[in-house]
Amino acid sequence: MNKHRGRLTREGIRIHEDSDFAGMHKAGELAARILDEIADHVFVGQSTGALDKMIEDKVNAAGAKSATIGYKGYRHASCISVNHVVCHGIPGDKLLKDGDILNVDVTVIVDGWFGDTSRMYVAGKLSRKAERLIQITHDSLMKGIEAVKPGKTFGDIGHAIQSFVEAHRMSVVRDFCGHGLGRVFHSPPNVLHYGRPGTGPVLEEGMFFTIEPMVNLGRPETKVLADDWTAVTRDKSLSAQFEHSIGVTANGAEIFTLSPAGRFYPTWTA
Repeated sequence: MNKHRGRLTREGIRIHEDSDFAGMHKAGELAARILDEIADHVFVGQSTGALDKMIEDKVNAAGAKSATIGYKGYRHASCISVNHVVCHGIPGDKLLKDGDILNVDVTVIVDGWFGDTSRMYVAGKLSRKAERLIQITHDSLMKGIEAVKPGKTFGDIGHAIQSFVEAHRMSVVRDFCGHGLGRVFHSPPNVLHYGRPGTGPVLEEGMFFTIEPMVNLGRPETKVLADDWTAVTRDKSLSAQFEHSIGVTANGAEIFTLSPAGRFYPTWTA
């Protein structure tokens, strides 16, 4: 056991105990399994509200709690963001149309630990440009995770994501970021998906956080709608997002939210 575990860094980032990894795996596995199980229910004519109800029922059936129901007044067990919605889309009566792409984001609480993950789905036939956006977004997340090693910095993570995305002539959203988690939903650090190598806090074993890049086909600017939740691209371009919760290990990163069924990507062909 690292004798420096269980403390806060000067930036307020918690360094967790070795034993805490098991709790995060349990919470992350449930969130990922729920996203596996709803994949077959994403189809043309389905409503985002019906998907959210399935998610809430699955959380309750597992004896867990939804982290989002009641969070700052939010009333749903998921955020479902369709097409040009970047994040925090509110489930409702909207029916999915052929070719719609959607991000479903779920956070559960299991034995006090938070499991937070999101992934992309498609209703009907996927367009070539949407498929490319989804692929680049997924791969940018994995580039960010590959950059996680003790002694590296959060700027290294952001740079790995930004440089990859921009090389493919897409843009990284600046207005939203990843975050620390563990026994709390959101805590330091803010995990930016852009940045310069060697900048920001230094990564240490025992840090837990999300990496969740949002990538737009057009420009990176967003705006929040009148409901105070839904964020959309200002230029109405398509947006995609993937999210994993991870812990920093001696050799790199341990992903807490791996898909048990191998359906994290691409969910529509699994």
